[in-house]
Amino acid sequence: MTRRARIERQTKESKVLVELDLDGTGRADVSTGVGFYDHMLDSFSRHSLVDLTVQTEGDTHIDAHHTVEDTAIVLGDALREALGDKHGIRRFGDALVPLDEALVQCAVDVSGRPYCGSLTRHVFETLAFHAQIALHVRVLSSRDPHHLVEAQFKAFARALRDAVAIDPRETGVPSTKGSL
Repeated sequence: MTRRARIERQTKESKVLVELDLDGTGRADVSTGVGFYDHMLDSFSRHSLVDLTVQTEGDTHIDAHHTVEDTAIVLGDALREALGDKHGIRRFGDALVPLDEALVQCAVDVSGRPYCGSLTRHVFETLAFHAQIALHVRVLSSRDPHHLVEAQFKAFARALRDAVAIDPRETGVPSTKGSL
């Protein structure tokens, strides 16, 4: 079973290409033109073990908003496509991640019913909606904004890694409904 996706999206505000492999090793090739966002996506890839290529050209001469949002849209779409019918996955994942003074908890349900509760709301909400996952990110403590956001991305990565892992005991789709 191949759990890969390649999605392209172009608007007047951005041009985005995302390729991912859910069963990768955490290899990342990310270039969005927004250095901090590149750092967060690299961190996501490394800690989720998702191989990730992101090439975004956006209207960063205005600001980073469209670049960040449109990349999250395509990343969410690629996650949804790579998951396919979700046969054999664990479905639920959670992580508690410390980063210096920051402590972040994240829970993921690969349910097909998008929801997001997060302080870094816009990026995670966009990603959750397009990936069709329920995503809860709680900040338990933090002082440094960089550490706060980085811990959120790492917690999301670890929770998603668990949720999309193949469970050898799961013989179908992990739902009493028979589909997700």
